[in-house]
Amino acid sequence: MLRLAEHVDGSGKLSRAGANALVAAVAAARQSARNLGCDDLLAFATSAVREAKNAAAVLDRVRDEAGVDLQVLAGRDEASLTFLAVRRWFGWSAGRLVVVDIGGGSLELASGIDEVPDVAISVPLGAGRLTREHFREDPPGRTDVQALRSYVGEQLSAVSHELLAAGVPDRAVATSKTLRSLARLTGAAPSKEGMRVPRHLGLPGLRQVIGFISRIAASDLAELEGVSPARAHQLLAGAVVAEAAMEALGLATVEVCPWALREGIILRRLDWLDGV
Repeated sequence: MLRLAEHVDGSGKLSRAGANALVAAVAAARQSARNLGCDDLLAFATSAVREAKNAAAVLDRVRDEAGVDLQVLAGRDEASLTFLAVRRWFGWSAGRLVVVDIGGGSLELASGIDEVPDVAISVPLGAGRLTREHFREDPPGRTDVQALRSYVGEQLSAVSHELLAAGVPDRAVATSKTLRSLARLTGAAPSKEGMRVPRHLGLPGLRQVIGFISRIAASDLAELEGVSPARAHQLLAGAVVAEAAMEALGLATVEVCPWALREGIILRRLDWLDGV
């Protein structure tokens, strides 16, 4: 887990430490693929690399030192591939889907009736990014939390109209580990019960969770069941984004999908191979 969004410095560049970690991770993944006899390697980067001002130099390092040509996904493609994974998970009977995915550097939103969404949007509202840019203390002060709520709400006010104009969703879906953790804190089934158990995140429960975790240091949050220690520090920012997205889209509850971007990339690759 690299948390690259937190390694972008004030000038908008990915720090040397972040680039070093990326090179090491890609090299390790490539070696694992070799050890396992993999025939195909899919290597993609998302918002942190996509938006870094020194992205070209970082990608050159990855290619030269790790031996992998790392491809950068556009924000719209990231949202579209996540949407594909959700569609395949729930099937055609789910009707029109609206999908919310919170990453470290960006928030992806998509809506559609087919496998390709009618609307696919990426907004720089990732949990790691917002934590770095808006929270100065751990836990953050009430003023900082309220300021973040206002900021995220303003950012979503414009893009939400585009998604709502696409049509009323038959099913609202959330993906990502951040949203799964938030659902667990509101009472959703633990991961040990399996992927097929329905899990939901409701707005009233989410608001209660925000009130609770906004008063707790990340080290204490990390001890809660369902919270990843590596993501505990950014859970509050992720919760604020989830709340704002649900409010902007008029969603009282979302269903948690275990598939997301990774599965979408694999599914699209399998589709391509099947057509060859």
